[in-house]
Amino acid sequence: MEHPVSSYSPYVLRLRAGRFQHGFTLIEMLIVVAVIGILAAIGYPRYTAYVERSLRSDAHAGLLQAASEMERCYSREYSYEDCTPDTAESPDGSYTITKSVEDDDGGFTLTAATERSDGCDSGITLNALGERAPQECW
Repeated sequence: MEHPVSSYSPYVLRLRAGRFQHGFTLIEMLIVVAVIGILAAIGYPRYTAYVERSLRSDAHAGLLQAASEMERCYSREYSYEDCTPDTAESPDGSYTITKSVEDDDGGFTLTAATERSDGCDSGITLNALGERAPQECW
């Protein structure tokens, strides 16, 4: 007659003896680290692009608000020279907005500049004619 314990698989025998593995193997840990690395390589650039776009939208809002204030002042004064936007910053405070008056066409140019990385090499501008520059930042 066959002994009843010999019919069990080796895994069952180790399980009954209490000697099965606890924890992770090195291969399992390396696979997890590789998956996390791949996800980070894909996710981080998308996250930074999202942050840059959100910063630029703050500049757009500030420039449009300042342009609206300039136009209201022009309707009272008939000149942009005495007009200064009430706000020198964007709504979230990420950008500083400066004004320059154009002598040749009587208009103005508003520039939003920041110290933070927003993906634009120069300031974002809006003039009295509604022209926006640089185009890739709008």
